[in-house]
Amino acid sequence: QLASYGIHTIPKDVRAREELLKSSLVDIWNDLKAKLQTETVCVKPARDGCSTGVARLRCPEDLEVYANALRGTLPRLPANCLSKAHGVIEMPVPPPESLIFEPFIETDEIIISNKSWNDSTRHLVWKGENEWLEVTVGVVGKRGEMHSLNPSITVKESGDILSLEEKFQGGTGINLTPPPATIMSEDALQKCKSCIEMTANTLGLEGFSRIDAFVNVHSG
Repeated sequence: QLASYGIHTIPKDVRAREELLKSSLVDIWNDLKAKLQTETVCVKPARDGCSTGVARLRCPEDLEVYANALRGTLPRLPANCLSKAHGVIEMPVPPPESLIFEPFIETDEIIISNKSWNDSTRHLVWKGENEWLEVTVGVVGKRGEMHSLNPSITVKESGDILSLEEKFQGGTGINLTPPPATIMSEDALQKCKSCIEMTANTLGLEGFSRIDAFVNVHSG
């Protein structure tokens, strides 16, 4: 129903934790790449809405590190233990019964530049090489009449995934609401809000809710 309006859900593959601990990780990795049609995978605990246990995996060795953390009930993955540099990844304790694997969606980093010696202002730095942007959007209203608030983007300090602190702790992450016009045009912004309202009404949401999405900065 929503696909005709350009609204899609990310393909998912749900695996039991026990499968990761007992099966060939190379076989699982190759199967995930084939099913999800991706080179890098995002893994996260099922039925968990925060950044705990969310990691980007690039190879079977990364999957092995993640599986070993589950096996050992580790409270966190140390920084830079995966194949590409990253920060500390907090892990869920106790480990989840199942995990969700998805294609990792590439987005360009949005950085607030430091003040220079001859300039007291800080500038927004965004390469714009990738056309996708991750947004969080609040929706409010009655069932069938939901209204979209302005989308918000979070500027992360480093890495591919927002840390728990950047996502939830006040004063750590920088949120830009709405996205600056240098990143998303007004037309794309309004199209994004329209799609969010359509999604909320299709899902039968009411009251207040939050929708996370990837949006095309050109088409909305």
